[in-house]
Amino acid sequence: MTSLDLNQQSLCIEYPNLHVDFEMKSGLIHLLHNFRGVAGEDPHKHIKEFHVMRSGMISQGVIEEQVKLQAFPFSLGEKAKNWLYSLHSGSIVGWNELKQQFLENYFPTSRMTNIRKEISGICQFSGESFYGYWGRFKQLMESCPHHQISDHLLIQYFYEGLTEANRSLVDAASGGALYEKTPTEARKLITTMAANNQQFGTRNDNRPRKVNEVSASIDERLDELTSLAKKFVVGGPQQVKACGICTSPGHFIGACPTLHEEPTKGLFIFLL
Repeated sequence: MTSLDLNQQSLCIEYPNLHVDFEMKSGLIHLLHNFRGVAGEDPHKHIKEFHVMRSGMISQGVIEEQVKLQAFPFSLGEKAKNWLYSLHSGSIVGWNELKQQFLENYFPTSRMTNIRKEISGICQFSGESFYGYWGRFKQLMESCPHHQISDHLLIQYFYEGLTEANRSLVDAASGGALYEKTPTEARKLITTMAANNQQFGTRNDNRPRKVNEVSASIDERLDELTSLAKKFVVGGPQQVKACGICTSPGHFIGACPTLHEEPTKGLFIFLL
């Protein structure tokens, strides 16, 4: 009977031999952002946040590669940690390889394709501010750094997704048409317009209105509707035709008094 191997299985990461003692401080470990590997998480954003935190972990004489390899497992949790443990022992020998394995698992080609479609078909929502639309567009781009879409096409997709009113504003601000500017100039213009919209547009839109302002607005609307209704009902001065029986212009044929006279009186006139 084959005996069981009770030795602890080695982790997938093969750490390089160091001549300098390196200790992971527990305080810094707790500050690491935890990536759980669930739907909706952004693996590229996690890599960025990890790079920010690991900069405070580097000690003198310690290789940065070693810090990344030792710290990254502490930034994973739940399903993501189980994924790391499932990798073959000693299969990771460097940081670039670990990062590539991580992104291939949590950011497959199919997800990149879907985000590219979202970028190319983006549209401004009804009631969405210019600033909000620009922020949503940037977030899409950041979620897929390797989208391989040119700067010219990115500006075009953003512009075509604007509402007609905002496209007119962008063209007016660009002094003609946005397409006449370089991608760098266009991006700078859009960024400036978004900042102005955030600072001034939102404040004006969300300004609380007083009761008398709301009442005055309702009265103006009612006056407009009343005036419009009168135009349809009255329709301007009308010409009244003369009666075809008694030739009087004061009434129509159906309202002629002679049609409503008593029968005996009409018979007496006929006999005479």
